[in-house]
Amino acid sequence: MPGAGAPVTDPRAAYLAQFCETTGYLDFARYGPPSRAVVAASATAMHSGAMAGPDTVDELMSATDRAVRAVARLAGFATSSVVLVPNTSTGLFQAAFAIPFEPAIGEVLVSGSDFPANHYPWARAAQAGRFRLRVLAPPGGRMTPEGIRAELRPDTTAVSVSAVDFATGYRADLAGIREVIGERLLIVDGIQGFGVTTQPWEVCDILVVGGQKWLRAGWGTGFLALSDRALERVDPLLSGWTGAVDPTHYDGLIHPHAHGAARFSLTNLSPVDHAAFAAALELVESVGPAWIERRIGERIDALHEALLPLDPMIRSALDPAHRAGILAFALADHQPAQLGKRLAAGGVTATVHAGAVRLSVHATTTDAAIEAVTSTIRESRRQGAW
Repeated sequence: MPGAGAPVTDPRAAYLAQFCETTGYLDFARYGPPSRAVVAASATAMHSGAMAGPDTVDELMSATDRAVRAVARLAGFATSSVVLVPNTSTGLFQAAFAIPFEPAIGEVLVSGSDFPANHYPWARAAQAGRFRLRVLAPPGGRMTPEGIRAELRPDTTAVSVSAVDFATGYRADLAGIREVIGERLLIVDGIQGFGVTTQPWEVCDILVVGGQKWLRAGWGTGFLALSDRALERVDPLLSGWTGAVDPTHYDGLIHPHAHGAARFSLTNLSPVDHAAFAAALELVESVGPAWIERRIGERIDALHEALLPLDPMIRSALDPAHRAGILAFALADHQPAQLGKRLAAGGVTATVHAGAVRLSVHATTTDAAIEAVTSTIRESRRQGAW
């Protein structure tokens, strides 16, 4: 207990103080600048490796268990159901090549509007004969329970969706999708929402998340989590020596799969990255995803309100049930590429897509960042820059 008159640290203020991105950084859907804690954890782990002694490797690798435990707490899965992966794509490839094809080859549904990382694994696995792939064209790119229900067939084995659409920030109704697909496998790419939105992650059969965006853990971080139903059904074809029973018994034989999600392990990954990942996850836990979500919602509201006088064409969902941290918009008097260049010149970091500029805010986004967007547009219009 602190002594009389001792200051009590506000965990939310402490969280915000961990970050130092430039004022106009509004590109968290592409990359989330890591916290001071993550940078320190990486540096400490790397320094420890440089001073290697008898116990160094084992001590460094303890970060893997620490990160797994944090993932399990945040996602609502057992620790035995979580394995770390270096990025979302690796986890999705492992998921795609694990879809069961016995007693008969079934089909997997994916959205044609998803980010390419959620296309290639399914296409490649289908080419290998693991299943038949059906690419949907949902209205507005939104995978809704009703739309998916209409596409289900008796031989539909699995449905792959993004928890949050990368282009518009539309948040899928995971609980509703779970209900309509029944016992089919639900595979979810959660990179654009995990840690910053409160979603029922436990309804996922396979949840794949990279840590370099909203979790702000840096590259080389991520996880794969599987439900009991998935663990009973899947056949992890892309599994390495660390995903087997007794992996350090070097007898030249292929060992049986390890228990739980560990069977998806390909090899030992970087303990430096895992130290960073653990630090990032624990920082999220220090304030909770619900608070981060509310803070991001307030920032989205403020950004939307500031843009309204500029007559934007909003491409994103704005109702709280279906929004996340992304606001995509266009203006009638310019091309998105032009606007992207003007914003960059005004100190605003954003992503330009074919028909819109995508701004993505985090809990650390300030009023000054929002003002940088609107003032840049106003000044460009005043100068007739279009």
